[in-house]
Amino acid sequence: MRRALVLLGLVGLVAAGCGTKTKTVTVTTTVPSTTAPQQQTTALRVYFLKDGKVQPVARDVATTEAVATAALAELVKGPTEVEQRDLSLTSEVHDSGSVSIENGVAHVTGSTSGLAQLVFTLTQFPTVKAVEINGKRYTRADFEGETPIIAVESPLPFEHVTSPLRATGTANTFEATFDYDLIDSSGKVVATHFVTATSGNGQRGTFDFTLPFPGAKPGLGKLVVYERSAANGQRIHQSEIPIDLEP
Repeated sequence: MRRALVLLGLVGLVAAGCGTKTKTVTVTTTVPSTTAPQQQTTALRVYFLKDGKVQPVARDVATTEAVATAALAELVKGPTEVEQRDLSLTSEVHDSGSVSIENGVAHVTGSTSGLAQLVFTLTQFPTVKAVEINGKRYTRADFEGETPIIAVESPLPFEHVTSPLRATGTANTFEATFDYDLIDSSGKVVATHFVTATSGNGQRGTFDFTLPFPGAKPGLGKLVVYERSAANGQRIHQSEIPIDLEP
């Protein structure tokens, strides 16, 4: 036993004397990424109803060549809970049917409800000048009674906007003029002015104006458009669009 212990001791001394070092080898392994590619989307509008008048809201859909079909599919889904609660939006479209486009005309079959919504939603696309529904042809002009006196097409409700804000749409007001207020998240009016559309007095015209708002408090504010009554100066035909402001 003593001899075995001595031999083990000698082996330990020899190993220490040799100065053997342990070399560390670093191995790098490349793991393939499992993150799925981000799906491409297209922004479009769908038109619901607010107090019986058409009101556009934004939708993002998977990028497709059949944008008209995608828009109608979103229209059938109806307004979201937030849009119903905060904007009081409703819809008369419950079945959009099918759509095909030929020579600037969108042909819709299988749906007879919500005609104004269908026509406005489909004519947002530059390739569609009119909509034929079950054999009868329509344009937006056929639904003046369902169109707001001041119809804001942009910005859309809850849209994130940066300064300067650009607003576009159509109007049919007395002498083609109307006013606007931009109100920030604190309730302060940070901009107010009048706008002149391209026509009025019974003929709908277009408008396009830009306004900076560098001093506005960020957050949810609103763009308020309205006409002044020629009789007493009171606000009439007022519409409010909630927007997320970023000065």
